[in-house]
Formats: sequence, structure tokens, C-alpha cells
Amino acid sequence: MSLELIAINLFNLVKNENEELIIKMPSTECSINVKSEHLVMDIHRTISEKTNKGFGFFKEDSDFCKCSEFTLSSKSAPFADFTHGQANRLLSELSKYPFADTGLLIFAHYRSLATEYLVVSIVPFIPGMTVDQGLHIQPTNYIDVSKITIAARIDFTEFKYNPSSKRYVAYLNARSGRGVSDFFFDFLDIENGLEPKAENLVLKQAVEDFISSGINDSEDAHSIRKSVKEFAFNAANSGEEVVVTNLSEELPAVNGADFASYVEENGYELSDSFPANKSIAKGLVELKGAGGGLKISFDRQLLSERVFYNPETDTLTIKGTPPNLRDQLVRAK
Repeated sequence: MSLELIAINLFNLVKNENEELIIKMPSTECSINVKSEHLVMDIHRTISEKTNKGFGFFKEDSDFCKCSEFTLSSKSAPFADFTHGQANRLLSELSKYPFADTGLLIFAHYRSLATEYLVVSIVPFIPGMTVDQGLHIQPTNYIDVSKITIAARIDFTEFKYNPSSKRYVAYLNARSGRGVSDFFFDFLDIENGLEPKAENLVLKQAVEDFISSGINDSEDAHSIRKSVKEFAFNAANSGEEVVVTNLSEELPAVNGADFASYVEENGYELSDSFPANKSIAKGLVELKGAGGGLKISFDRQLLSERVFYNPETDTLTIKGTPPNLRDQLVRAK
């Protein structure tokens, strides 16, 4: 991946003897070299691959927006001054929440594929050990980019040329119930613009309703579900998005209406395009659940053919168990 690193600064978030989160400022600005470029490249790739992202846009009075925009567009505003000020703001906001993590705080300004980005990320430390020349074991810390749960990436190219966009800020939303999204909303002064998981759930419901509106044949219904699932998987695997009009072209019309028209006419309020969620798309063709020591999953096509559910007794009857499971059942009995 082609990446041009323009500026980068690192800070160390640690806890003092009173378990209070403090920040250690760098004495000099981080150098731009092969190692720092690879670090930012890994962070960029990790954020892109995460499926649990949310998207937002700056509020009109966003202090972060004003400071970052001035710094990135003006050579007279040093990146170090900007990052020092924002690091202190971030520490102030982060300390309000119980998940106040230690780690390496990274601010990076870079270009990738002709797009200008600013990323803010906390990369967690992973404890480890090294052996010195005297063969003495010494404790050390490593950073693990794959474990990032706190990160935001601003697409400044989108912000500059499409100011009405509501999704140029991408943030990770990995910790359900721990306020990570609230933290980034406060720190970046942003508003929620797009939630891919919610969009995918609406898409799934729209597909089911579209089928119910005029598809009576189970094979035809399965074909539509499978097409949507494969479309979403292809989009996710290629780094593209689900474009509703393009998806509609892959599906047959129902009662004379194509899928895109059906979505619009029935008020689903589905965005024109959004990142695909493979797990939700898979739910169109697979039924699964877990609880009470049971994990069950099967192709939706098998329902009422080999798998039968009785809601009155809450029982599931399976005809024809998989050979490897049957072997285990016989032995266990």
C-alpha cells in the first residue's frame, strides 16, 4: 500500500503510583522513517479492516476541527504544538471514563491513495520479555496494533471537498457499553453520521420484506438471500461498500418493482451506500444461536426439510445428523 507520512507524534499514556492516568510528552517530534511509516500503515489497515466502526462529522463549533484544519493547511502551525495541545485534551476526556487505558498515543498526518488523513489512536502495550547480552531476562513492552480498540481517522480530503458528508470521521466502536463512542464524540466534537451495523440490519429486514411481498417459491427466496449475502461478502473482501442501486441490479424484480425502488417507496431510510457486515449478511442464509451450553447453526434452506421447530414445545427436531456428530453421539451414549 502506498502511504506518504507527512507528520507523526507519539505520547506515552501511563498510570502513576496513585493509579491516575498521566501522559509523558516527547522531548522531540517523532522522526519520519521506514519504521514510523510501517506503524502508520498498520494502523490505517487495521482501522480499514475493522467491521465495528462508526462514522460521524464535525460539529460546527468543534475545537478539534478548527485546530487540526489550521495545522494541516498552514505551515506556520507546527504539528508538534497541535498534538501536544490535543494530547492534553484527550487525557482530560479519557480520564472521565472507567476504561482509561495505558498505551502509545499516536497522532499521524499522512496521504494514502491520494487521500489525506489524520489518525488518532491508542495502541495498547503487550507485556513481554527480552534477554540481554549477559543472558539476563528483562521485562519489556511491545505494541500490538491488531488489538487497537480506541482510534479515530479523519478523511480530510472528503471533509474539504464534500463538506456536507456525514461520514468523514471513522471511529472504532469495539467496547459495547463502555462509552468509547461517547469518548470520541466529546474529544473530537463530532456527531453520529452513519452506523454500518444498523444499516446492515435494516438491509437484512428490507430483503426479507422484499421477498415476502411477492416471492412464494422457497428456491427463489433462497436465491435472493444468497445473492445479497454474496454481494455483501464480495464488497467486504474487496474493501468496497454495499451500494443499494448496484445490489438492486443483481436481484430480480418482485411484483414489478426492483429492490432499490422497494426500499425507497417503503421508507426504510437506508443509506445509498455503507460498509458491509459479513456476519449480518450471513444471517440471511444461515440460522444460528448459542446459550445454555448449546451452539446450533444450519442453512436456512434446511428449515422444514431436515430441521423442524415446534414453537409450542420449543423443540428442534433434526433428521439426518452430520456423520462426525453422529459418531460422537453414539460413543457418548
